[in-house]
Amino acid sequence: MYAFGSRGNTGPNFNLLLLIISQLGLHTVEGVWPLPQALASSAERYSLNPQAFDFAYGKRSAAQQGCSVLDAAFKRYFTLIFQDYTSGRWNTGLETFSQLVYQDDSGSYFVNKTEIDDFPRFQFRGILLDTSRHYLPVQAILKTLDAMAYSKFNVLHWHIVDDPSFPYQSYTFPDLSSKGAFHPVTHIYTQSEVRRVISFARLWGIRVLPEFDSPGHTKSWGKGQSNLLTPCYRGGTPSGTFGPINPVLPSTYQFMERLFKEVSSLFPDSYIHLGGDEVDFSCWRSNPTVRSFMQKMRFGVDFTKLQAFYMENIVNITSALNKTSVVWQDVFDYHKRRSSLSVVEVWREGCYLCEVRKVTKAGLRVILASPWYLDQAGPKHNWARYYSVWPLAFKGSEEQKKLVIGGEVCMWGEYVDATNLAPRLWPRASAAAERLWSDEKQTSSVAKAFPRLQDFRCMRGIQAEPLTIGHCQHEYLGV
Repeated sequence: MYAFGSRGNTGPNFNLLLLIISQLGLHTVEGVWPLPQALASSAERYSLNPQAFDFAYGKRSAAQQGCSVLDAAFKRYFTLIFQDYTSGRWNTGLETFSQLVYQDDSGSYFVNKTEIDDFPRFQFRGILLDTSRHYLPVQAILKTLDAMAYSKFNVLHWHIVDDPSFPYQSYTFPDLSSKGAFHPVTHIYTQSEVRRVISFARLWGIRVLPEFDSPGHTKSWGKGQSNLLTPCYRGGTPSGTFGPINPVLPSTYQFMERLFKEVSSLFPDSYIHLGGDEVDFSCWRSNPTVRSFMQKMRFGVDFTKLQAFYMENIVNITSALNKTSVVWQDVFDYHKRRSSLSVVEVWREGCYLCEVRKVTKAGLRVILASPWYLDQAGPKHNWARYYSVWPLAFKGSEEQKKLVIGGEVCMWGEYVDATNLAPRLWPRASAAAERLWSDEKQTSSVAKAFPRLQDFRCMRGIQAEPLTIGHCQHEYLGV
């Protein structure tokens, strides 16, 4: 019997002691990923019998019998650990332990006597999926959640809507998806499907953080909600085109309040992402009503002040719904009254650590995304560029560095749909996963990490790209 003791997914240390009877030979496992904070593996090898294998709650564990997340994990991992065992037994285990189990050439299962001390370095370890530029079927999202759990990611940042399409089906404003989605039936996410994703993610220990980006990136919104977007002008007359959300109308904020009330009731996470990036001011600048409002508010011709005015109103709406707002760094850069902000996501290229330093110096929390944009140009197989990132390598106090709560891998959808999502993400995203989970000093060598990542890439049947020439013991069978 094997006992597992835990005090939370991202909380204090947990100790994992594997003492399984029947010593046999020698072996080492390469593919433990992400690397635990401390792992001491003995040369002693012990056999595992699937028919007699079981798990029990540790006596000192805060989680005890009846914990739905752990009970579901116990049922899930048996087939992952014993891949060639086809009995109906369902008792199972957890991720790090499952990676330590291996088979010999005859198919027998073994594990080395191992002691592990483990906890995550950062509390926020996310993957961003963009379902506006290409619609991702629910099943593709669920498979991504599977793979995320294997690398110990714990946040799905769901960039659910954007300029190209509005696939989220709102009960309050049904025209948003019926007119703004690529297709009103086949390319939408019903609320029951959203709940399915949230429920599935919960059992993997993953939060679902929704993003409804505004005032820019909202062209699809205007198809189903009249008078929401700003009419653009040319030569003093309307051009027939529309720009960002109109920030000067009271009806705008009434609409946003009703929408976010619905979204907040559907998505239980305490965080909500409000976007706020890449706002094109040219349409606002062309609109006489907007310019008049600017003069009334004494903004002059500084449209960053108008954006800050809009975002402050949206932050206040979501704060009243007891949600912590996350915004892209543009909002911080343009916002003078930063006391209303909580969490800033740093995404721009260049000296991103300079931005991290500025944000933390202002006393705000940071999520780092800049170095982990997987859609950026570069060698397709160069996972090392994502591994060689040092999130805290900026000049600042220890208090500032504590405000860096984590980071995330961003998979934007311009050239990604369900056909290529998994090989684009994996195993490159796993490089970032280890950076966000593991001790930096123990994981500073790309050369030492390579054999572990190569071994890990073969696990779990994920359609991950190969790192080099070779083969997996269990090849991917989905094609």
